[in-house]
Amino acid sequence: MLAYIAKTKAHSALAPGGGAAAGKTARTLATSPLLRAVNDDFKLNELDAKWTAKWRSISPDGGLYPVAKEDVSCKDKKFIMSMFPYPSGMLHMGHARVYTISDVIARFHRANGTSVIHPMGWDAFGLPAENAAVERNINPGVWTRDNIKKMKQQMNCVLADFDWSREVTTCEPDYYKWTQKIFLLLHEEGLAYRKEAEINWDPVDQTVLANEQVDAQGRSWRSGALVEKKMLNQWFLGITEFAHDLNKDLSTLEQWPAKVKSMQKHWIGESHGAEITFPSTDGSLSITVFTTRADTLLSVQYLALAIDNSIVKELAKSDPELQEFIARAKDLPEDSKAGFELKSLTLKNPLDPSASVPVFVAPYVLGSYGSGAVMGCPGHDERDFAFWSENKPGAPVVKTVSPRNPKKQVDPDDGPFTSEGILNANAGKFEGLPTKEAKKAIVKALKELGLGDSKVQYKIRDWLISRQRYWGAPIPIIHCPSCGDVPVPDKDLPVLLPEDAKIVGKGNPLATLESFVNTECPSCGGAAKRDTDTMDTFMDSSWYYFRYTDPKNEALPFDHTKATTALPVDIYIGGIEHAILHLLYSRFIAKFLWKKGLWDGSESLGEPFKRLVTQGMVHGKTYINPANGRFLKPDELDLSDPQKPRIKATGLTPDVAYEKMSKSKYNGADPTECIAKHGADATRAHILFQAPISDVLVWDESKIVGIERWLRRLLQLAEQVPQRFAEDSAVPTALNDSEINFHNETEILLKSITESFSESLSLNTVISDYMKYTRAVGAALENDEVDNMLVMKQFQKLIVAVSPVVPATAEEAWEIFLKELKIKWTSIFAEPWPTLEPIKESDLTVYNIFINGKMRFTHEDMKDFYTDDENAILNTLLEAPEAKKYLEGKTIKKVICKPRTISFVVG
Repeated sequence: MLAYIAKTKAHSALAPGGGAAAGKTARTLATSPLLRAVNDDFKLNELDAKWTAKWRSISPDGGLYPVAKEDVSCKDKKFIMSMFPYPSGMLHMGHARVYTISDVIARFHRANGTSVIHPMGWDAFGLPAENAAVERNINPGVWTRDNIKKMKQQMNCVLADFDWSREVTTCEPDYYKWTQKIFLLLHEEGLAYRKEAEINWDPVDQTVLANEQVDAQGRSWRSGALVEKKMLNQWFLGITEFAHDLNKDLSTLEQWPAKVKSMQKHWIGESHGAEITFPSTDGSLSITVFTTRADTLLSVQYLALAIDNSIVKELAKSDPELQEFIARAKDLPEDSKAGFELKSLTLKNPLDPSASVPVFVAPYVLGSYGSGAVMGCPGHDERDFAFWSENKPGAPVVKTVSPRNPKKQVDPDDGPFTSEGILNANAGKFEGLPTKEAKKAIVKALKELGLGDSKVQYKIRDWLISRQRYWGAPIPIIHCPSCGDVPVPDKDLPVLLPEDAKIVGKGNPLATLESFVNTECPSCGGAAKRDTDTMDTFMDSSWYYFRYTDPKNEALPFDHTKATTALPVDIYIGGIEHAILHLLYSRFIAKFLWKKGLWDGSESLGEPFKRLVTQGMVHGKTYINPANGRFLKPDELDLSDPQKPRIKATGLTPDVAYEKMSKSKYNGADPTECIAKHGADATRAHILFQAPISDVLVWDESKIVGIERWLRRLLQLAEQVPQRFAEDSAVPTALNDSEINFHNETEILLKSITESFSESLSLNTVISDYMKYTRAVGAALENDEVDNMLVMKQFQKLIVAVSPVVPATAEEAWEIFLKELKIKWTSIFAEPWPTLEPIKESDLTVYNIFINGKMRFTHEDMKDFYTDDENAILNTLLEAPEAKKYLEGKTIKKVICKPRTISFVVG
C-alpha cells in the first residue's frame, strides 16, 4: 500500500450536532465538484492492446504478468490448472470460460504472495487431427502445430496469464518419449500386456475403442458409428490391479464433486460377495460364478453363460443349432431374455447335489465380467424371473427367502421376492437365518467343501490402449520371432512417428510402412518387426501434469523432488464429461508412478488432484423454424429488433431456446469477436457473472452492457477519488457513524470477495460484490460526512481486488489514480492483496435525558460523553432546542451522569 495511505492522524470524530469540533480540521471532506474525463463512451476494448504491450515490455518472462513471480520451490504453493485442450485451431466460449476461471484464481493467489504454477499445454494427438489432415492432404503435425499457434494467440486475447515456459505438447517427441517410457515401466511390472480379445471396432474410423468410448446406444463416442465386435491382439494396461485403491481412496477426495465420485465408484463397481463352483453331473467340468446373494444359493434353478464363454465356443463346434443361436444373438439387445439350453450339460447345486441345474446360453451375460457365467434365481431376481418365464414357461419357481414379517406370505405366483429376509424351509439346514447371517453360513459351508469362498469383484476392465491409427504415440515394443515381445531400449526412445506415412483415414498407416515396421531385435539382433499400434490419447493426458513440473528434463519424465513439491494439483478445472475416462486413468497412472518411486505421493495416497472443479457447459441462443424444427442460420434471420426476431423467408417468429453450443445448431459465439467488441475484461467478468461456475452458462451478449457500465464507473472513480486529496491529510483514527458504515460495508464485501476466491469459488458473487463495493465508494465520495482519505484507502483496496478478474481495467484505473496524485506508475500487480480490517463499532451512543425524573429528549454523542465536566455536558446539551425548553434559565440542583443516561434535578 502507498505510504501516504498508511499514515493516520489521531483526532476526535465529528458528532452530527457539531459537538466534536476539535477534529474537524483533520478531515478532508467533499468541498468542490468532481471532474470527469472518462465518459460513458470510453473504449474499454482499447485497453487490451495498451496493457498487453506494456506488460510484455516489463515482464521478466515476456508474458502477461508484469512482475516477478515467486519461486515454485517454496512450500507455500498453489498448482492451478485447467484441462489442456485439443488444438482445433478455434477457441470457443467453453474454452474462454474454463481459462477465465483458472486465470482469476491463479492471479488471486499470486496477489497473496503464493508461488503459483498455472501452466498450459496441448492434447495434440488423436483422430480429429488425423481426419483433418486427410481432408487437407497434409501431415497431421503441420495441421496441429499451425492450430497451436492460432489458439495461443486467442488465449492471449482472453488475457489468461499462463506460464508458457512450462508448455507441453503431447505430439512432440520430447513429450511422447516419456509417454513411451511410462508404458515400458508398466510393461516391466506386468501391467502392460498383449492378448487376443474381443474389441469394439469403429467401422468408420477403423480403429479400436475402449468400453468407455462406446455410448449407451452402442455407438462410437467420436464418429457416432454403430460399434462392431472383433477379435484382435491388443495392448491393455492393468488398471484392475489398482481397482481397490481407486475405489477406496475416492473417500479421501473431499473437494471433488459428489457426482464425479459417484460416477467413478459405479464404473469401478466394487462388489462384495462369493465365488461359487457348480460341478457338472458327470464330473467332467465345473463352472464358477460370482454372486452377491449367496443366501439364495438353494433357490438357483439355472446357470447362464455368455455367448463368448469358452465352454459355449467348444460345444458350438459340434452343435449347428447352438451356432445358429450365437449368430442370431449378436443382433439381440444385451437385455434380451432369449436363451439356448445346453442339453448336453447339467450341473449340481454345490450344497444340494441331488438338485440338477440346467445351463443356458444367454445374451444378457457379459463375457468380460467375472467368469462369463451367472447363476439364475427366478424366485429372487426380476431379470432371472423374466428369463425363466420365457425359457421355461409354466415351470415352478423356488423361493428360499421369505419376508421378515411372518404375517406376509410368499406366493410363488407373486413374482420374485428381491428383498432381504429370513431363509425358509426350502433352504434346508439354513432355515431361520436372516439374509446377512445366511450369507456367512453358506460361504463357510462352501469353503469346507472346497466349492466356494468370499470374494471382492470389480466391474472395471483393464484399459485397452491399442489404436490402429497413425497420429498417436507408437507402442515401444519390437516383436521378434525368437525372443517374443521385446521392449525398445531407453537409448532408442522415442520411437519416432515416420513423417512419410501415407494417411488415408482408414486402417493402420504404420503397418503399411516397411521402413518403420522392419527392424532388428534389441535382444538377439535378428530380424524383427515393430508394433504398429499407437496408444490411446488418454495415455498422453494421464500424466501431463507431472511433466508440467519439469517440462525441459531430457533425462527423466520429471524430477522426483519437483513433482513431489508441486503435486497434488491444488485446483483442477474441467468438464464433467471427463469424470470416468481422463480422471480415472490419471488417478491410476499417478498411483502407479508413486508405487514405482517416481514421486512421493504418500500424503495424498498417490491422488494427483486435490480439488476438482467441473464447470458447466455454455448454452447459446438457438433459433428454430417452428414449421419444420430446423435450426436456423444467422443470415436466415432478421435480428434488427432482438426482442422480435423474424425469419426472413417467411416472416414467421422463430422458436428460441438456449442449447449447448454446436456448429450444427448455428448457436456458437466466438469469444474473440466478443473481446474485440467489448474488451477482454468485460468478456471475462460477464462470463463469471452470468452463472455459478458449476452451472450451465446461458450466453447472452446483450447483457454485457451492465458490466461495461461498472468498468467505466471504476475508471471514473479512479479520476475523482484523488481529486480531493490534501497533502497534510491522513486517514482518521476515530470514525463517525457514516465513516464506520462505509468502512464496515467495504470490509464485509472485501471479506466476501476474498473467501469466494480462496474457498467457495463463488465467482459470480465476486462480480456482484465488486459492483456493490464500487457503488459504496461512489456514495461515500459524495457524502460530506465521510473523510476523503478513508475513501481513498478503501478505493485503493478495490483496485487491487478487481485485478484478478479485470487486469487491464485495474491497471488503467491504477495509472489514472497515481497520475492524479502525481506519483510514478508501478504496476497494480506489484501491490499485495488488501489486508482485511476488523469491523468497527460506532464511537457514538444515544443518551436519554431526564428532567426531574421524566425522560424529555435524546442526545447523540461520544460514548464517554457522560464522563465530561458537568458544565461541558450542559453547554453541549443547550445547543439543542429541546434542552433549552427544559433547562435554559433553570436552577440546576443536581446532575447524575451514567452511560446512556443523564438526569437533571432542576428548581
